[in-house]
Amino acid sequence: QVQLVESGGGLVQPGGSLRLSCAASGFTLDDFYATGWFRPLPGKEREGVACTSSSDGRTYYADSLKGRFTISRDNAKNTVYLQMNSLKPEDTAVYYCAAEATMSPLCVALFYDYWGQGTQVTVSS
Repeated sequence: QVQLVESGGGLVQPGGSLRLSCAASGFTLDDFYATGWFRPLPGKEREGVACTSSSDGRTYYADSLKGRFTISRDNAKNTVYLQMNSLKPEDTAVYYCAAEATMSPLCVALFYDYWGQGTQVTVSS
């Protein structure tokens, strides 16, 4: 069975950094078309924060992040990471790790098949 477990969230001040981890079990992350990180927007579908393709290494980042976030993977540990720098209060959200089983738009939540339970990130002074 596929399981994704997020960790690394917490409370940070504006301008600070966090590194989120998503540990996968049951399958290797390379068995999926893509993996990524999402966060919900009020009253809307989950926003694609950062995603990466297993086959060709393509990456996607939300325009609003302006290069502050970086997605990476450690295949030996079967773990995907989200490095978050220069955090802003508007980044406050529950962040979810997800995996996409088939070739689809790279970072659209509708097409992702497996989801973790999320980890809370709060940016506040």
